[in-house]
Amino acid sequence: MSDGNLEGESRRQAVRVTDRVLMSVNEVTAEHLARLRADFERGIPPYNQEGLTEVQVYIGAQTALAHIRQRDEDLGRFLQHLDTKINMLLQKAEGGNSPFDALVAREVSISSTGLSFPADESMAKGVILELNLVLLPDYVHIYCLAEVVDCRRPDPDEGSYANNVCCRYVLIMEEDREKLVQHNFRQQSLALRNRRLGKAADGN
Repeated sequence: MSDGNLEGESRRQAVRVTDRVLMSVNEVTAEHLARLRADFERGIPPYNQEGLTEVQVYIGAQTALAHIRQRDEDLGRFLQHLDTKINMLLQKAEGGNSPFDALVAREVSISSTGLSFPADESMAKGVILELNLVLLPDYVHIYCLAEVVDCRRPDPDEGSYANNVCCRYVLIMEEDREKLVQHNFRQQSLALRNRRLGKAADGN
């Protein structure tokens, strides 16, 4: 690949947007990272590990429901109610929280090389985080590991009361990196279109 192509690819991957995603965050050990890296080098994707199946089933159902709602809003709403009821019954039957209960909506600054997000607690540099990201509105699931490279303490004088945790990905599938690139381009295009529509409305 030529230097020009490399620079173009670097700029492409560096595209960053502020977005609202569903996200779960868990600290993992260096041993867990080493084990996943060893599997990754043998061609075993991280999605095959225990504990992710339930998350993938949930996200797959939400993806299907989103597509149905686009075609038939009433049917999609009805099926969403059924899905919610089933999840509640399963939670009671299992006597605890399921993995997707940890998914919460967060505002993040995200690119295909890393992300930053607000957190109530401070995190030390070098900590390895296990991330489940769900890109909306299409419910695209991305599992990856990231290293904390900075954690800025809140500044009450600026009206900020949450730590800002900055991470870089240390284990992510290339297909997922490309999904992030495509998602960010779509979000940029949507924001640009909305700004143009807003200006047009103001002009009227």
